[in-house]
Amino acid sequence: MADSNDSIPLDTEKIYFGGKEHHVRTRCGSLSVIVYGDQHKPALITYPDLALNHVSCFQGLFFCPEAASLLLHNFCIYHISPPGHELGAAPICPSASARCVDDLADQILEVLNFFGLGAVMCMGVTAGAYILTLFAMKYKKRVIGLILISPLFRAPSWIEWFYNKVMSNLLYFYGMCGLLKELLLQRYFSKEVCGNTEIPESDIVQACRRLLDERHGSNVMQFLQAINGRPDLTSGLKRLGCRTLIFVGDSSPFHSEALHMTSKLDRRFSALVEVQACGSMVTEEQPHAMLIPMEYFFMGYGLYRPCHLSDSPRSHLSPSCISPELLSPESSGLNLKPIKIRVSHYT
Repeated sequence: MADSNDSIPLDTEKIYFGGKEHHVRTRCGSLSVIVYGDQHKPALITYPDLALNHVSCFQGLFFCPEAASLLLHNFCIYHISPPGHELGAAPICPSASARCVDDLADQILEVLNFFGLGAVMCMGVTAGAYILTLFAMKYKKRVIGLILISPLFRAPSWIEWFYNKVMSNLLYFYGMCGLLKELLLQRYFSKEVCGNTEIPESDIVQACRRLLDERHGSNVMQFLQAINGRPDLTSGLKRLGCRTLIFVGDSSPFHSEALHMTSKLDRRFSALVEVQACGSMVTEEQPHAMLIPMEYFFMGYGLYRPCHLSDSPRSHLSPSCISPELLSPESSGLNLKPIKIRVSHYT
């Protein structure tokens, strides 16, 4: 466990809406961790996608009152930013040794040890989902459940590899230029919110574009290079050892990847939620679509949100586990449209 002096709490409550920032020193460098809530509660670890942090990747979910109520009632939230992706991050020294995905997964273990955490719930988006899945494979006893949004799990296809190389070259020569930001926004969001010549882009896209302006190209390039060199995790999925809930937008570039990952997981312990007219970042584009599936997922662990915090007729919390009938659009009392559900029964 890291020494207590390795944590540098910052007076950032006004910026982080009540969260406290800690810088945790690991053997691969310092990590920013924003902690929200009561640290006596079970821990939920988050990890964002490429070029994002907890603000640009998860604020939509945590600004959704019902989702915030569900998550903060049951968990203390630990938002981990990839190296150099936190708000106000300085550029990573170009001479610093490049990190691989194993280094990033090992850093999470050091964060858990620093805070004295045991087994945790994990939530990751795309590249962040890959890092958390790898972490769960390497340290099975430290993960009780995975919530993965538009996850990666295989090695990059030739198309993705080439696409990532184009972004790496843009970052190297031009930094966070306009074209690079457009490529990233297409990675995150559906065409419906990105807009076109006739329809302006949505507020969430505009907000994300502004937050991307704060990233340093060298920092993003290090994370991108690590992800582009990732190994295939397929062989380990059947032995993952924890329940897994997957969300994916049907307009996500990684939609087929999520479907394929679901087919490789143990059907007894996995569920897939497809969200219509949504891109990769369901947490920002359609966070309400995550509420009902997460409620039932958490109930499988004996976690729930008290009825007095739920004034929504959609939040029916009597069953003890997820079942296909309860998560189907035709289920009595539940209005899950425009969500398309594919789910396996938890036992």
